[in-house]
Amino acid sequence: MSRIYNFSAGPSMLPLEVLEQAREELLDWRGSGMSVMEMSHRGKQFSAIAEQLEADFRKLLAVPDNYRILFLQGGATAQFAMIPQNLLGGRSKASYVNTGAWSGKAIKEAKKYCQVNVAASSAEDNFTSIPDRAEWRIDTDAAYLHYTPNETIHGVEFQDIPDAAGLPLVADMSSNILSREVDVSRFALLYAGTQKNMGPAGVTVVVVREDLLDNADQRVPSVFNYAQQVKNGSMLNTPPTYNWYLVGLVLQWLERLGGIAAMERRNIAKADKLYQAIDASSLYHNPVQRQCRSRMNVPFILADASLDSAFLAQAEANGLHALKGHRSVGGMRASIYNAMPEEGVDALIQYMAEFERTH
Repeated sequence: MSRIYNFSAGPSMLPLEVLEQAREELLDWRGSGMSVMEMSHRGKQFSAIAEQLEADFRKLLAVPDNYRILFLQGGATAQFAMIPQNLLGGRSKASYVNTGAWSGKAIKEAKKYCQVNVAASSAEDNFTSIPDRAEWRIDTDAAYLHYTPNETIHGVEFQDIPDAAGLPLVADMSSNILSREVDVSRFALLYAGTQKNMGPAGVTVVVVREDLLDNADQRVPSVFNYAQQVKNGSMLNTPPTYNWYLVGLVLQWLERLGGIAAMERRNIAKADKLYQAIDASSLYHNPVQRQCRSRMNVPFILADASLDSAFLAQAEANGLHALKGHRSVGGMRASIYNAMPEEGVDALIQYMAEFERTH
């Protein structure tokens, strides 16, 4: 069997060990005589899977007892609307920090429900930096402050948790959750799609502080209401059961590797290697300011854009796939999430060096 190195921004590659386990259990999960995807979500077998999923996630991220964990659908895009629907609590304003494409999408959706104060923006420098915290202008009458810790398209990542000026802090961690240690107690709510660091597409994890669960507008449909989802164990409707199971396998894989602290060390090593190769090159360039470069998504531009097609074609021939940058920024992008092994980054660096030598 020959497997490629998949540098896609999402859905991303999954750990081979997880895929092999899923294959082994596909037809008969632990003697049940059926596949997980055939199980009733109300049955005892799947209930055990669901309970283990939540317990493993809570342990890995050290989620405090006064937070609830939800496994929902609709991706981060659904959360862009659900957050103001659930957190405004009768207020008319929310504050947002704009550091890239996904921040912008969250802002656009929130404007349908409230007045949005853009506390800071790096749009003027094409989202290659993070605005200095001293320059943020947070509306303290806002219901919450929202930011995106990692921007997949522009390759910008916060290296610490920002001060929210006393407001409940909300974070879209879709592209860097479980990749580094975080203090969950600093947040009012964090959310993440699973298709980058946690499993396949189709599941969105929401971690919300209990005291915020009564803030939803009464007109919010039950399926979009956090409190209702908490009461129903994220099962107001039939959940994507097999995807929950696969996310659970990834969490168990992470635990076997040593948890988030061990994964963070691996991610730092991978990113450092790749950035060093780019910085030492005369052909490749990363446009992001060094202090806010992403560990997860590494964009780079070739000095001669006419070489882009050849670079991508030869990369695929070498088993290095999905390196084309987002259409809005061009160039290349290597997404090196948790499941990308260091060997994959090494193979990319070797290929880049050879391509530069011959071009």
